[in-house]
Amino acid sequence: MNKLILLRHGQSQWNLENKFTGWKNVPLTEKGELEAKKAGELIKKNKIYIDYVFSSVLDRANKTAEIALKEVNLKNLWDKDKLLMTRNENLNERDYGDLVGLNKQETAQKFGKEQVHIWRRSFDTPPPNGESLKNVVDRVSPYFKDNIKPLLEQNKNILIVAHGNSLRAMMIELGMYKPEEISSIELPTGSPLCINLNKGKLVDFFYLD
Repeated sequence: MNKLILLRHGQSQWNLENKFTGWKNVPLTEKGELEAKKAGELIKKNKIYIDYVFSSVLDRANKTAEIALKEVNLKNLWDKDKLLMTRNENLNERDYGDLVGLNKQETAQKFGKEQVHIWRRSFDTPPPNGESLKNVVDRVSPYFKDNIKPLLEQNKNILIVAHGNSLRAMMIELGMYKPEEISSIELPTGSPLCINLNKGKLVDFFYLD
């Protein structure tokens, strides 16, 4: 069996402030950096050898990967202190459109809790000028099939450091959850989700501890 590890970035400043972040670049908090370090320690503790690293193009995911991989200390993934990581915007967080930068509680007061709940949790209803989760699946799925799945079928161990919604989209692609189930799945920041595969087929999954 080989392993795919899905890692949501560590806590960001706007996670802390309860704001819609989307494609906005915001830094990790001190807690977020510690979560990234702990994630790397867990990967090392479980003796998982990472062959490839993928990430979005957003700073909070890239920084999380950098901190985590320094703990794992895999020399084949570093070139003159630079992390060898494939970055692609198809792995970016969901674009929340007009909601980006708004506090979630204040947004619910402004537009109504029911409307904001639909924007956040429905599969195919986007917020104004933003993306639905279905839109995210539509961009993540082809990228996964073309760039990541072939490596998994070659029994490579892969770490993907990305975002709550792009990782949810990947979980749908892997057959872990159905579209109507995925919006209720919460992915904690900085917690490595280890997926065991056999020739690219799902065997089981669990959080590393």
